[in-house]
Amino acid sequence: MGVEINLLKNYPKTKRNTSERQIEKNIEVVSIAKKYGFDYFDGERKYGYGGYNYNSKYWSQVSIDLINYYNLDNNSKVLDVGCAKGFLLYELKKNLPDLKIEGIDISNYAIQNAKKEIKKYLRVGNAIDLPYEDKSFDLVLSIVTLHNLKKDKLKKALSEISRVSKKNSFITLDAYSNDEEKRNMEDWNLTAETMMSKEEWKAFFIESNFHGDYYWFIP
Repeated sequence: MGVEINLLKNYPKTKRNTSERQIEKNIEVVSIAKKYGFDYFDGERKYGYGGYNYNSKYWSQVSIDLINYYNLDNNSKVLDVGCAKGFLLYELKKNLPDLKIEGIDISNYAIQNAKKEIKKYLRVGNAIDLPYEDKSFDLVLSIVTLHNLKKDKLKKALSEISRVSKKNSFITLDAYSNDEEKRNMEDWNLTAETMMSKEEWKAFFIESNFHGDYYWFIP
């Protein structure tokens, strides 16, 4: 297992109204969110992001932190699993113009509406069956994505990330440390199939033979 490290420390924090989300949350809302279409990304806030638009302030410094921590250069190759519209990959390539990038996401809508400058590097696909050769990438990323899988598929996705990575990977997952954080997570989350405490996640990484680095999303 890798190390617990907050490589998203420079991602601007947003204050989330978990109680309001909980009031609006119902079976229909969750069902719509899990389609990962227009409503989830760019529809009303109750279905997801409430408008998933590019803004350099979110990923610019994060991309630099990743480049520095993993010693990426223009000869490196990076995969983003759950890349959405490709904003993080776009920022990485802005800093390293010859960086080889690939992105994969289950959402047809996200890929169709991806950042136009890098759209050609992105494809629709599933984390449990990554269409890449073994040890293809210097770094594999997955940001707040894998918890949307049930445990059996999540274990497969972690195995796939390890398979296609030469060495380094970094993931972030929904997690909690106490009952209050757990309640907030349950109120806020629309799509997660697996929510665990930090310690439960760490045990799951060992069980899954996942050797990458990791951190947490806590609303």
